Parts: sequence; C-alpha cells; structure tokens
Amino acid sequence: MRVFVYGTLTDPDRVDAALGDLPGSEYAFDGDATLEGLHRVDGAYPTLAPGGTVDGRLLSVDEAGLERLDRYEGVDRGLYVRVSVPIDGCSGSDGSDDSAAVYVGNPVRLAVDEPVDWPAGDSFADRVRTFLTRHGVTVHRTG
Repeated sequence: MRVFVYGTLTDPDRVDAALGDLPGSEYAFDGDATLEGLHRVDGAYPTLAPGGTVDGRLLSVDEAGLERLDRYEGVDRGLYVRVSVPIDGCSGSDGSDDSAAVYVGNPVRLAVDEPVDWPAGDSFADRVRTFLTRHGVTVHRTG
C-alpha cells in the first residue's frame, strides 16, 4: 500500500525510526508526488487544508507498517484521520484504481493558527471525506 507523506515522514531517518524496528515489515520510498486539492498548513504538526497543492513523497508499506503509521499519526487519539486518495493515471493489477493513504490532521487538535474551512459534517473524518469526494482530490506522481 502507498502512503502520500508531506511532513516529517518525508525524512528517511524519521521513517526508519517509526518503522525500522517492526519485525518483518517492509517499506520503501516510491517516488515524488504532488497532492492536488489540498495544501499544507502548520500547527503543532503539519496538516492539510482544502485547496491548492502540496509536494511530498509516496511511501510503500505493508499492513503492519500502515498500522504503525496510524499509531505514529495519532489516529486513535483523534489527531489525524487516514483517508484514501486516488493516484492519477494508476490502476491496480485487477483494473481497479490505485490509491494512496493520506493523513489529514484535525486543525483544532493541532493548534493551526490560520482558518481552515472543511465542509459541515458529523465528524472531522466525515468533513474531510466530503471535501475529497466533492473536489476530486488526487495524487500525481512527479518522480
């Protein structure tokens, strides 16, 4: 599985610290990419907000690595939600669209100073998913 990373996890040393001691886990960077439809904003940690673009990298991980990244990103604590975004121009071996996981941080929980306007919804995850669906957010490989 691929993960679009745009903050601390673009650093190979940080990825190694987060995933390197996981027995049997495999991970590798899989090229540069741009996320179209969201842009980076900074708070306690980097996150994303509607509109614009952000450059990053694709990171390939196995299921155990993805679970470890969920813990690293604080998904269980409500800091980030993991969403799926299609990779433009890619399709899986079964003909289905390929996608990348993207971690989007809750701007309130991360103390983002600038206003971030997600659509209305019952939860932060619902608000992010609504925006992704309405605005066709995609990942484009650049390298």
